[in-house]
Amino acid sequence: MSMTSTLVPLLSCSKLLTNQRNSLFLVRLPVCSSSKKKHSHCVSLHDDDDIHSLLQILPPDIHENLVLGWNGAQLLEVILDLGRLPQAHYLGVSGPQYLRNSEVSLQELEYAQDAVGEFGGDNRAGITGTLHRISAIRSKNGSLVGLTCRVGRAVRGHIAMVQDLLQYGKSILFVGRPGVGKTTVMREIARVLSDEHLKRVVIVDTSNEIGGDGDIPHPAIGRARRVQVPQPSMQHKVMIEAVENHMPEVIIVDEIGTEAEVQACRSIAERGIMLIGTAHGEQLENIIKNPTLSSLIGGVQTVTLGDQEARSRNSKKSILERKAPPTFPFVIEMRERHYWITHRTEKSVDFILQNKRPLVEVRRRDKQFNVVIERWKQID
Repeated sequence: MSMTSTLVPLLSCSKLLTNQRNSLFLVRLPVCSSSKKKHSHCVSLHDDDDIHSLLQILPPDIHENLVLGWNGAQLLEVILDLGRLPQAHYLGVSGPQYLRNSEVSLQELEYAQDAVGEFGGDNRAGITGTLHRISAIRSKNGSLVGLTCRVGRAVRGHIAMVQDLLQYGKSILFVGRPGVGKTTVMREIARVLSDEHLKRVVIVDTSNEIGGDGDIPHPAIGRARRVQVPQPSMQHKVMIEAVENHMPEVIIVDEIGTEAEVQACRSIAERGIMLIGTAHGEQLENIIKNPTLSSLIGGVQTVTLGDQEARSRNSKKSILERKAPPTFPFVIEMRERHYWITHRTEKSVDFILQNKRPLVEVRRRDKQFNVVIERWKQID
């Protein structure tokens, strides 16, 4: 099978190498130092993430143990469960690291809860002025029995993985397992589209995960505006309200998950507004098979073919076809933090419904942190 390619638009400080035979692109991006001005295409993995604000809500001995074994740049989350050992999870390390030899007490959970303040209806809370998220686990009578303290970071450099796609002004849907970095990417896209592309960007921020907690958004979203959502069940209403009241060119919304939110997305896309969103699912196939979310990629319907048509296609008489144009022309599967699969939604969905493997773009970083784009590949 022959492979074709389209050049990625060159960035001002990038070097692009091509190999037509294997359709491989190498975009070399410098690592930004703190002393230099940071641009969207530069990689900066350790921006100020206010991690000490998160540590201060923890019981003092757990705070101290984390500092003594400090690996803050890789810290993902701290888990406190009643009657169990406190543990930390780190990026690139499988399994937990226990923070002491004694179990978490109810008093310690209450200490952390008091430090955080009020939790919302989705059992989530934040720390004002930061991107950190605190999630509660409750017993059946509503008492607190566990906390997940997740580190939120304004990581720059991810935008290089999708810089060329943003030039089209088309909607992009991100899917991937929890913790792979979807919200981090959304945050940086908001900053770049508002600050560098000079777009009117509005973020519908249901749990304050993109713009951080508090009334003043975190600087990580740039000049993008943030609309907060009182209750998760109201997200779809706030999405439409944001369009009708604030005239955005771009709407950014995290965790599209209900039929009402899907319909809101379709309504927004039909008005010519660019959507950047995330949805529950690891791969495009999960969205196709999900009856609630499948409308995001055009929907699926059963079509009955005539005898002659079925013979000409060498298929059954009843087949699955895409029902309508997709709300999101691009779907990106974030398989890993630095390994993404990009679909042109119409073509990929049609291939998958025909039980064929679609041609996709593989976007990844190599050991030198260069962005490598391979077109067009068939993968599982």
